[in-house]
Amino acid sequence: MDARAIIAAVRRKETPTQEELTWFARGLAGGTVSDAQAGAFAMAVCLNGLSDAGRVALTQGMRDSGDVLEWDLPGPVLDKHSTGGVGDCVSLILAPVLAACGVYVPMISGRGLGHTGGTLDKLSAIPGVDINVTEDELRQITRDVGCAIVSATGQIAPADRRLYAIRDVTSTVESIDLITASILSKKLSAGLEGLVLDVKCGSGAFMKTHDAARDLARALVDAANGAGCKTTAMITDMNEPLAPALGNAVEVAVCMEVLSGNKTAAPRLYDLSFAFCVQLLVMQGENEDKAIGRVSHALASGAAMERFARMIAALGGPPDMAQDWHTHLPKAPVVGAVVAPEAGQITAIDGEALGLTVVDLGGGRRVETDRIDPTVGFTEMVGLGDHVTAGAPLCTVHAADEDAAEAAARAVQAAITIGEGNTRGPLIIERVS
Repeated sequence: MDARAIIAAVRRKETPTQEELTWFARGLAGGTVSDAQAGAFAMAVCLNGLSDAGRVALTQGMRDSGDVLEWDLPGPVLDKHSTGGVGDCVSLILAPVLAACGVYVPMISGRGLGHTGGTLDKLSAIPGVDINVTEDELRQITRDVGCAIVSATGQIAPADRRLYAIRDVTSTVESIDLITASILSKKLSAGLEGLVLDVKCGSGAFMKTHDAARDLARALVDAANGAGCKTTAMITDMNEPLAPALGNAVEVAVCMEVLSGNKTAAPRLYDLSFAFCVQLLVMQGENEDKAIGRVSHALASGAAMERFARMIAALGGPPDMAQDWHTHLPKAPVVGAVVAPEAGQITAIDGEALGLTVVDLGGGRRVETDRIDPTVGFTEMVGLGDHVTAGAPLCTVHAADEDAAEAAARAVQAAITIGEGNTRGPLIIERVS
């Protein structure tokens, strides 16, 4: 086998054999494929694509580049994954809610990718939290708490761990083939019995159009079900931030409000988290009305918050996160309003531009070695259809200094269109199963 020959085949719009793609994945994991070759492969796939069979072969090869977990637990092992958006922190709510419902959630997550925030970066904003755990620690936390949101260990899909970082800095994020292989190689390595996928669609998503989102959803669902994991997908709206906060610590704060039972803190985030929890329970044979009742009780009773706090403590975070989370989350030194330049109704929001502005503030990475500032971002973000007056706040910026805050304010004003007419569509656009 030769990495150069495999790259050349993809460049010629040919699909390498299953054996070749399996070898390439092992080379990514073992280091026999160089960074330059990995980047060239990613670019070739991004430009020319793989066949359906090639997509499955790459997924399986990346999954099998490391360990595949097996479980012996008294409840189902389920998970959820989002293709990425802005203000999307559903995972931080869903995992503890499901744990409170008797489900086990070994959630192997990723860091920020492109303009989208990463679940692990958000968790890491909590002082003391270490998302890099061993396989034994992942098993123990999942067994004891019911959920664990962690980074892929060195033994879990190591090929994806390497290719994921390279995609982020080589502008090869949007490929359906690479997205499918990346998501499913990690998820299937966790030994899941069921999976629900959140395929984002709109200005803040990688898939800007409904057709593109449907193509990705179908690719993911077909590949996952073909590999033996019961999977369904929802195409959801990302034409505006899901939560009214963008950033790391500020998104954790919104999640804490939701886990505290505050539905009004982030209505769209609450509704979507709720829908995914119910969907996963129904996929396991639960009556829908009973599933709705169990999820409602997990949030209203404080059981979900208790599970989240236990998980944070198990990962090295504060032991009193449930009671005193306000004091534990770090805060930016500069906080100020971003005002509307004119009166009118919010008719469009460029979510990608907002996400990149968070990166510019220091809340994401331009290169792999960048350190993230967990405090920066935006809160109290307006939504589609909201009415504003001239000089009224569009959001609140959290920044490291005044210059960064002013630059971010200009970027927000450019990313938000003020006019007339409510353009908000449904939160869940389509189900693919």
